[in-house]
Amino acid sequence: MMSSTHFRSATAIALGVVLGVFGGLANADWAPKKPIELVVMAGKGGGADKLARFMQSIVEKNDLSSKPILPVNKPGGSGAEALVYVKQKQGDDHTLLVTLNSFYTTPLRQPALGIEIMSFAPIARMAEDTFLLWVNVDSGINNVDDFVKAAKSAGNKWIMAGTGKGQEDQLLTSFLNSAYGLDMKYVPFKGGGRVAKELAGNHANSTVNNPSEQLGFYEAGNTRALASFTPERLPLFKDAPTFKELGKDFVYFMQRSVVGAPGMSPEAEAYYRKVFKAIYDSAEWQDYMKKKSLQGDFLTGDGLKEYWGREYKIHQKMLKDIGEI
Repeated sequence: MMSSTHFRSATAIALGVVLGVFGGLANADWAPKKPIELVVMAGKGGGADKLARFMQSIVEKNDLSSKPILPVNKPGGSGAEALVYVKQKQGDDHTLLVTLNSFYTTPLRQPALGIEIMSFAPIARMAEDTFLLWVNVDSGINNVDDFVKAAKSAGNKWIMAGTGKGQEDQLLTSFLNSAYGLDMKYVPFKGGGRVAKELAGNHANSTVNNPSEQLGFYEAGNTRALASFTPERLPLFKDAPTFKELGKDFVYFMQRSVVGAPGMSPEAEAYYRKVFKAIYDSAEWQDYMKKKSLQGDFLTGDGLKEYWGREYKIHQKMLKDIGEI
């Protein structure tokens, strides 16, 4: 028979174990309680969409999250649909957004949306995407000089297909029109994948697609890269000079960042930063960056917000220059 002293000791030990277990759970790192929505502010088949779904595959393959990450496309209004949707998820720890440079341009062009970019949780800049000038091989255009001659001759009948209004592709079209005295007509579509198909099908004369969007058609011999908007030539497109080489000192990148809903808890932010840093450090992601000509280091927290601030001012000036704001 157990003495009262031994009984009290055993009870204390048992209670300590129970408290220890529940205390450990209470102090454990935050983890999602339901599937995580990964909103893409662009259409299916574009660079942002492909990137989101590739990140999803890395998470699943390497078991990086206790709950699945589910990409959802909301391309309306040059990203306005996605921005408003995530803004309305104030305080939600299960909503993320994959951003493009429309993260800056759409709030600048549509101030009535009430989007304050610094209110979003700065999870991760995964890369900076690159741009090239593309034509269909059937055009017979082999270089930028050929392109300028053909586009000048066609005037505003020359169709430059792009994604959205007042965002990346239109800014680059404006640069080309100004730099070379052209009058190309910019025609927006809902996603980079659709834009690539328009060029491959000879329904547009040129595009400024990202490599990931145009790569399949390029490898099939349907499209040609004429020049890149990068400081140095891209390894995958060694025959395409930079515009800097051609005497135009112009470089442009697209951010590929992941942000959280405004008001996301610090614990959830920390969780997602770990997840996306693990994605960035994975062999799969590093290989993807090389294959898709992506550049840039991992950024998060205050460093990412500082980056947003710089890019916001740059895009504000660019939009003013083309009369969009």
